[in-house]
Amino acid sequence: MNIEPKPLSWRQKIEAAVMHRKVQSFLIVLIIVNAVLMGLDTSVYMQEHFGAAMEAADDIILSIFVLEIVALLLARGFGFFKDGWAVFDFIVIGIALVPASGSFAVLRALRVLRVLRLATKVPSLHKVIAGLLAAIPGLGSVGAVMGLIFYVSGVLATNLFAKDFPETFGTLGLSLYTLFQVMTGDGWSDSVARPIMEVFPYAWIFFVIFILISTFVILNLFIAVIVDASNDEEEGKARAERDALRERLDQVLIEVREIKQRLKD
Repeated sequence: MNIEPKPLSWRQKIEAAVMHRKVQSFLIVLIIVNAVLMGLDTSVYMQEHFGAAMEAADDIILSIFVLEIVALLLARGFGFFKDGWAVFDFIVIGIALVPASGSFAVLRALRVLRVLRLATKVPSLHKVIAGLLAAIPGLGSVGAVMGLIFYVSGVLATNLFAKDFPETFGTLGLSLYTLFQVMTGDGWSDSVARPIMEVFPYAWIFFVIFILISTFVILNLFIAVIVDASNDEEEGKARAERDALRERLDQVLIEVREIKQRLKD
């Protein structure tokens, strides 16, 4: 007994066509070309000699992106807005369609956001960003710990160095900004630590401890949280795929039993 596969609906055909590997590869190429054009558009020479051509190419690429969004809207209906990545694409393309003139002129600069669509098209980038998003709760906790370390260090530095170095540690705000500079390693030794050590010879102890905690320990905590969240994300996807496969297998077994019963009857 031959069982013919259920024909695809027109919605499924549209989505299958848009999501086809070759179509998606073509869209990735267009995103990259669009990014290059936007970079060239910042050159005065390129604007003077090829401005019209680049503008026309940008319009053509944008039209193709709009067709993609419209096709997916037709295929998925309101289900389109249940996909966060699809909504992100919709917003990015929507911003590009706003007339970039008058009070909206600043939106022209936001065209570069179209480059971020690579994250929705390239699976490896998709995984990285999904891992980062999944790590946000954990990163919040690490950020709170870092904020506490900064606050305690800022109050301590203000009390210790404010009188002799008011330009860098005169207030709590200045101390926090200076400590941020120290954390980034931006000339902290020559412009911050060494002048203070001329007055307070043992001040290096404070700065070394602060750098070890804020830079190395906290940075490693951030990395650990992101890696752990990425692993959890992958495990969750694998578990969901196994569950879906198990459900599909159960459905197939039920259909096989029904077919056997029909043959017996």
